[in-house]
Amino acid sequence: MSLRHSVLGLLSIRPMSGYELKKIIDSSVAHFWNADQSQVYRTLSALVEEGLAARRTVVQEERPNLHIHSLTDSGLAELDRWLASPLRTPPSRDPFLARLFFADRLPMERIRELLDARRKEVGEALAALETIRDTTDPDEVPDEVSDLARVLRMATLAYGIAHGRAELDWLDTTERNLKELGT
Repeated sequence: MSLRHSVLGLLSIRPMSGYELKKIIDSSVAHFWNADQSQVYRTLSALVEEGLAARRTVVQEERPNLHIHSLTDSGLAELDRWLASPLRTPPSRDPFLARLFFADRLPMERIRELLDARRKEVGEALAALETIRDTTDPDEVPDEVSDLARVLRMATLAYGIAHGRAELDWLDTTERNLKELGT
């Protein structure tokens, strides 16, 4: 998967500016696919160049012009092609797990600091996802969003929450195992 497919998917929901797209990414799919603002703008430019998206400029007074992006028929076809293509799970690369794997070289206090830092990071991410879940009012979802789309989008949120909780449980188990070593 690439960022371009996430952007195509989000633009299939409705036309958006790059700024708006970044806000939507941060509030919806960031727990499984994140991008910084410059990546979003580069991806939008590439999609326009490839004919997968179109850009319309809205002239604004006292503000920069607004560039609204929408999918073309080719963009929708590419999104559909990608959705139907075989899924290849990429190899996992997790810097935290790599550090933990080799952390026996560190004093126990530093290992605990490593685990505590991860716990804080995961806890903050989990809290953010739970806030999204708790503040999402089903009655405020636009009418054009189907029940199926709503269920699938909430499923990805539930996955992120479950993953965060599972990692916190795993961290608890790891810390208990370290305590059993008597160190």
